[in-house]
Amino acid sequence: MSPRKVKSKKAPALPGLQAPERPARAPRRPRAKKTVAILSRKRSLYSTRRLVEAVKERGHRPLVFDTLRCCLLLAQGAPRMTYRGVEVRGVDVVVPRIGASITAYGLAVVNHFEMMGVPVLNPPTSIARSRDKLRALQFLARAGLDIPRTVMAHDRSNVRRLVEEVGGLPIIIKLIKGTQGVGVMIAHTLPEVQTILDTFWDLGQEIVLQEFVAESEGRDVRALVVGSRVVGAMRRKAKKGEFRSNIHRGGEGQAIELPASYMEAAVQAARVLGLEVAGVDMLEGRAGPRLMEINSSPGFEGLEGATGQDIAGAIIDHALVYAEQKAGGLRAREG
Repeated sequence: MSPRKVKSKKAPALPGLQAPERPARAPRRPRAKKTVAILSRKRSLYSTRRLVEAVKERGHRPLVFDTLRCCLLLAQGAPRMTYRGVEVRGVDVVVPRIGASITAYGLAVVNHFEMMGVPVLNPPTSIARSRDKLRALQFLARAGLDIPRTVMAHDRSNVRRLVEEVGGLPIIIKLIKGTQGVGVMIAHTLPEVQTILDTFWDLGQEIVLQEFVAESEGRDVRALVVGSRVVGAMRRKAKKGEFRSNIHRGGEGQAIELPASYMEAAVQAARVLGLEVAGVDMLEGRAGPRLMEINSSPGFEGLEGATGQDIAGAIIDHALVYAEQKAGGLRAREG
């Protein structure tokens, strides 16, 4: 498939406006029009625009809800929601794009949709697990997946021992709830480690120490899992002078064909955390993939640009099937 050209123009602000059709793909004719709600702070974000396009291309109705404008109403046996003063009804499936800065309220909104009987692609418990780096690694390690050696502690008395537990210097130090490479540091000396730990602990921040996987050489692999398959993968390489390979930190992405062991590890990691859509970051260790981090609201601009794959379309296709499965299960229980 030829690489997709990333559009730079903004999507229309009015939800009822039809975006121009792309000649490369004719709209599919669905059996019944569905309403797909996308939770996102900004309609203009690349991933949100592409998801809206994908919904329209398939002949369905997209709605973009600013998560913080959703009002949650509770009464005995009758959870309701309003958006800008209007009752929210008739939503068939929700695709959450919950940013780290609004995790708490975002999880409440996702949970409320579930209470209202609306299928949600990535349930709130799974999003919460993925946002806590240590919790996610606990689940992955228990499932037998290979992860870098990791330590969480509050004991300042023997930092040298903590460093030895993760394989010695240099080490990686991470904020538990950092994202896009923010709050990730490398320390090359014990005084450096002590200073960073003291600073974060004094600020009340939770951190982990992690093994530095030298053979990865400033590279990692991002695999995007949708359902039970990897729909796209790229190798990200850090820019000169930087050890973090995140695209948001200036890293470059190159499309790759993942070996079977990497695809299996990525799909299993998403399944362990209970995620239907996940960005799985892996280091290329000598013995195979080493799971580093799972993102429940992965951006995919870089991945679509690198691979030419219709990632947004794959997510929406799965959301529609997921909604049908949930509706079928509900009908079977009621029958």
